[in-house]
Amino acid sequence: MQINKLHFFVKLLRPKQWVKNIFVFAPLLFTGSFLNWTANRNVLITFLLFCVASSAAYIVNDIKDQVVDRLHPEKSQTRPIAAGFISSNEALIFLAILYLILLSGWLFSSSVMLVIFSYLLLNIAYSYYLKHQPVIDIFTIGIGFVLRVFSGAVALSVQMSGWMFITSLCLAIYLASIKRKKELEQNIAKDSGRQVLRSYSISLVNRYAEMSATGALVFYGMFVMSSKPRLLLTIPFVLFGIFRYWFVIEDSTIGEAPTEVVLSDVPLIITICVWILICMWALWPS
Repeated sequence: MQINKLHFFVKLLRPKQWVKNIFVFAPLLFTGSFLNWTANRNVLITFLLFCVASSAAYIVNDIKDQVVDRLHPEKSQTRPIAAGFISSNEALIFLAILYLILLSGWLFSSSVMLVIFSYLLLNIAYSYYLKHQPVIDIFTIGIGFVLRVFSGAVALSVQMSGWMFITSLCLAIYLASIKRKKELEQNIAKDSGRQVLRSYSISLVNRYAEMSATGALVFYGMFVMSSKPRLLLTIPFVLFGIFRYWFVIEDSTIGEAPTEVVLSDVPLIITICVWILICMWALWPS
C-alpha cells in the first residue's frame, strides 16, 4: 500500500515534465562554459531547483483544477488528486516540503532563487487567473521558458543575450500554440471546462504557431550569422527539428504534452543530440 502511495506521489511531481528545464543549460552551452566544473555544478544545481519548482507549480495547478480535471477523459485517470489516489491535504503537505527545499536554495544563490520564485509566482497567477485569458495564457507559458534560460545565465553570472531571449520566447510560444491546437482538435474544451479554448480556433492558433516557429528560426539564424558563425551548420538541424516536431504531432494524439512528443520520437531525439554535439564542437574553448 505504501509503495502504491509513493508511486502516486512521484506521479504528482510529473518527472517527465522536467525535460522542459533543460532550457536552463542553454547559457552554459552558448557561453562555451561546459568544460568549467564550477559552471557545470552551478547550472546543474539550478536545473534541480527548477525541477522542484516546476513540480510545486504542477501540484498547485492540480489542487486548483481537481474538480475540472475529473471531467477530463484522461486527467481524471492520470492526475493523482483528481483520480482520488492522493487527498488535497496530502498534496498540500507534499507541496510544503517542496517549498522548504526551495527555501534552502537561498544558501546556493539568492539571485537564482529570485528568478525561481518569480517563476512560482507566475505559475500561481497562471493557475488561478492567467490561464483563462486568451493570448495571455500562451505568452505566460512562453515567459516560463524564458525564466528557465535566464536562471541559467544568472547561475553563470553572465548576461542573457537579446538573441537568446527572443529565440527562446518564440520557440516556447510555438510549443504552447501547438499544445492549444491539439487540445482544440481533440475537442478537450467540452470535456475539461477550460473556457479559454472557446476563444480560439484551430486556424488562429495554427497561425500563432507558424509565426512563432518562423520567428524562432529567423532569430536563431540572425544570432548565428552575427555572433556565432561557426554554428552555421546547426541551422539545418534546427529547421529539421521544427519540421519533425510538427510532423509528429500532426500524426499523433500526444501533441497536448510536448515533452511526450520529444521523448517518443527517435529521429527528433537524434536531431537534438546531434545539434548539441555540433554546438559543443563549434564552441569548444580554445
